[in-house]
Amino acid sequence: MEWRDEGIILGVRRHGETSVIVEAMTRDHGRHLGLVRGGRSRKQQPILQVGNRVDIVWRARLDEHLGNFLIEPLESHGARLMASAVGVFGVQTLASHLRLLPERDPHGGLYSALVAVLDNFDDARAAGELLVRFELLVLDELGFGLELSRCAATGAREELVYVSPKSGQAVSREAGQPWRDKMLALPEFLLREARLDADLVAIEEGTRLTAFFFRRHVYEPRGISETESRAAFLNAVRRALAIAKITDGETAA
Repeated sequence: MEWRDEGIILGVRRHGETSVIVEAMTRDHGRHLGLVRGGRSRKQQPILQVGNRVDIVWRARLDEHLGNFLIEPLESHGARLMASAVGVFGVQTLASHLRLLPERDPHGGLYSALVAVLDNFDDARAAGELLVRFELLVLDELGFGLELSRCAATGAREELVYVSPKSGQAVSREAGQPWRDKMLALPEFLLREARLDADLVAIEEGTRLTAFFFRRHVYEPRGISETESRAAFLNAVRRALAIAKITDGETAA
């Protein structure tokens, strides 16, 4: 058995004295694990950093076996991502979401989204917005996608400001007014094409929205909790945006 694909490294753990087991999200073969012999060598370690985009050849005698990875670098994100708390905790959060999906189950759209997110993790504002969009994609792939394009009550496409916690559908301002205290906020940036300009308030609203449906449909039924890295990522985004605001104020002065 053999295939070749590109992938993003999600995790690496030691195996024996010199080898490692690499977990990667691949474009056509989903989240996949493989043994890299000699993966702890000085030559291999820079290639096998979490977040790197790599070329992978997988070989095994039978399809159900772990198999061996032969890995070559394509694009090195790892060192850049590990240089900031946003990058470190962001990658860990993305990986935790991908682990909710069945191993070896292809999700080409999620792979493309993962590449796009990693390309923008230098900017805390963009990282926060893209995480929300990525989480919505994961919910959709798990079969719990939200309907945010029209009002659940009236069918209107304008003034969508709420999400019903029961149906996961958008609700217009007028239709949702009587139950506004029970509704979830729908941040405006989720109604537009990706422009990467959400402010902290909108990012907070987006993360509360996705967290609610992850808890209801994924975490509670499986008896698991939200990963600690997600809270750490959001705290890192808050700190980065606060520092940027202070710096911008000083520059303006």
